[in-house]
Amino acid sequence: MSRVVAEDNNTASPMPVRDSVPFYDRRELEMSRAAACASPTLGQLLKCVGDVRKEVTGDETPVHQVLDMSHVDHQLIMSSIPFVLSFSHLTYSIKARRKAALPNLRFPRAADPVSGETLSPGTKTILDDVCGEARDGEIMAVMGASGSDRIEINEGYIRVRNARRSFVPHAHCRRNLMFAAEFRLPRTLSKSKKKIRVQALIDQLGLRNAAKTVIGDEGHRGVSGGERRRVSIGIDIIHDPILLFLDEPTSGLDSTSAFLLVKVLQRIAQTGSLVITSIHQPSYRILGLLDRMIFLSRGKTVYSGSPSNLPLFFSDFGHPIPDSENRTEFALDLIRELEGSPGGTKSLVEFNKSWQTLKRGNINNIIQTTIAGASNGSTINLSLKEAISASISRGKLVSGTGNGGPTNSATSMVPTFANPSWIELAVLSRRSFTNSRRMPELFGIRLAAVMVTGFILATVFWRLDNSPKGIQERLGFFAFAMSTMFYTCADALPVFLQERYIFMRETAYNAYRRSSYVLSHSLMSLPAILFMSLAFAATTFWAVGLDGSFLFYFMIIFASFWAGSSFVTFLSGVVPQVMLGYVIVVALLAYFLLFSGFFINRDRIPPYWIWFHYISLVKYPYEAVLQNEFQDPTKCFVRGIQIFDGTPLAAVPNDLKVKLLGSMSSTLGMRITSTTCVTTGADILQQQGVNDLSMWNCFWVTVAWGFFFRILFYLALLLGSKNKRR
Repeated sequence: MSRVVAEDNNTASPMPVRDSVPFYDRRELEMSRAAACASPTLGQLLKCVGDVRKEVTGDETPVHQVLDMSHVDHQLIMSSIPFVLSFSHLTYSIKARRKAALPNLRFPRAADPVSGETLSPGTKTILDDVCGEARDGEIMAVMGASGSDRIEINEGYIRVRNARRSFVPHAHCRRNLMFAAEFRLPRTLSKSKKKIRVQALIDQLGLRNAAKTVIGDEGHRGVSGGERRRVSIGIDIIHDPILLFLDEPTSGLDSTSAFLLVKVLQRIAQTGSLVITSIHQPSYRILGLLDRMIFLSRGKTVYSGSPSNLPLFFSDFGHPIPDSENRTEFALDLIRELEGSPGGTKSLVEFNKSWQTLKRGNINNIIQTTIAGASNGSTINLSLKEAISASISRGKLVSGTGNGGPTNSATSMVPTFANPSWIELAVLSRRSFTNSRRMPELFGIRLAAVMVTGFILATVFWRLDNSPKGIQERLGFFAFAMSTMFYTCADALPVFLQERYIFMRETAYNAYRRSSYVLSHSLMSLPAILFMSLAFAATTFWAVGLDGSFLFYFMIIFASFWAGSSFVTFLSGVVPQVMLGYVIVVALLAYFLLFSGFFINRDRIPPYWIWFHYISLVKYPYEAVLQNEFQDPTKCFVRGIQIFDGTPLAAVPNDLKVKLLGSMSSTLGMRITSTTCVTTGADILQQQGVNDLSMWNCFWVTVAWGFFFRILFYLALLLGSKNKRR
């Protein structure tokens, strides 16, 4: 359970009054308190958003709403109340996987469970009655065993390990921060003010020299590890949050980079934010920057307080810290040693409780002596609504429009999303276009692959005639060409898999709606599909000697690319790995081709497999191009003696074939000559079983498949991108 407490400056030890200055360099804060207090906050910038551009253009967009604060004490708000985030009796358990027991084997009896573990079958306690508090302007460090995750609880969340920090690797630092500003700052804030915020953040994070350097990835060299970590923090604090959680931000960095990073966190805290971070063995210099520490062992608190009290704490416990040793290293080594002992850390946990109780009693006595005779209390408890209201007035939050829920709801005071859907769509589309422009080789390779495939098919099936062999060759061309459309789309599989962690990180903090991402992803795929469809259609239509409408041929290829791209995109949202995705795509497309009607007609498919024929993605474009090719009822494909082609009688002389036609004519009672048309396009369609849907219906079904898989992709993101423990 957590609560927000505001301490009265008149009853506690004097604390510096801080104003939020989110859009200017914080480095001058300690040098010039008056200048910092005079700087505008985020709320003030939003309130004054009616700039010259809006006056000139006559934009009547409603400006930022100022929340009515009449129900909260005015003096309380104007005094920049220092907030205290207090959490007590915090407990969390997970379901543990059971290991299969081996029969007829005897093992030594397990020791009794140590602190933090339970005997309940199938469960494991991660947090057990954890208490503490964090104050704005301070850094709280959480230390203990590694290996945590981001988990969801009923009220709020705990942000811990394995939340991967991902960026757009081909965008530079400033561009990544600008994308974050466009997503997380409201549209009522002009672009110029967003740029000011980004520049101030770059200066605050010490990234001025790396602002124009790309982030980079495994295959592209970019910024250093420390700079990348600072950009990651900048993306999280672009909207100047009240509470900032970080998981081992110094992990993997050298001592200097780690120290500079914690200095950045200190400056962030000094703007009025509560900074809580897990950290692994901080150095002596970093230890001097931390204000509060919590040591955890097996889910229980073994120490909570200031780093300066560590020597006194362990001295009272009977294990004094040598002057030559690092305090945190000594504490962690002692905790690990106790964890390996039969009693575990139970003695240290109990000692911490008694020591904390004694310390609080001493502090209360000092406070009561200092403020003897004062009429007011030492703390002011604020409700969640009052705390949010105070934060809005200080510029640490952006108030909502009141449309998100009841006016008396505290959560409705802060909007779920900073921007409307169309703004999110525009920003996502622009980012996708920028990334594509920075990597033109990706589209070039896809287009080249399509054109090479079209060139090979055009040369293999060059200028097909209307003979019976030409008919079979046409059928083979159409089946291979339509299946190629879907196989070519398999290259879209890694796209979302590479963006998965970017998407999960951004949507976890409501940077944009999942629907906006799906819509942007769909729209930005259309230009590439359009060019590839036109290239393939133009390469093959006239070279193969196809009949029918070129426009429809192009449209059905476009629809096939659209359906195939949507199908692969949906799979990318479901499968966790690229190789597994390729295996599934190849297998399913092979099944789709098998049941498309080319290898076996619909009438010959067993009843227990007929359902697969109707869900085959290749069936509908294949039948559509067949009808486009053979729709002319006046065009003949088999005349007279051509009926003997493909039979043992094909080798006999033509004169004998004519005599055979005469005999057949007398038998059938109709005259058949060498020029008589015996097979039309309608006959071919009937033979192939293409008679249940028209070609336009096949086209629309193919398009509908694309929308269907996009909807499934959205549902997969909606249900599968929850931050669950793995």
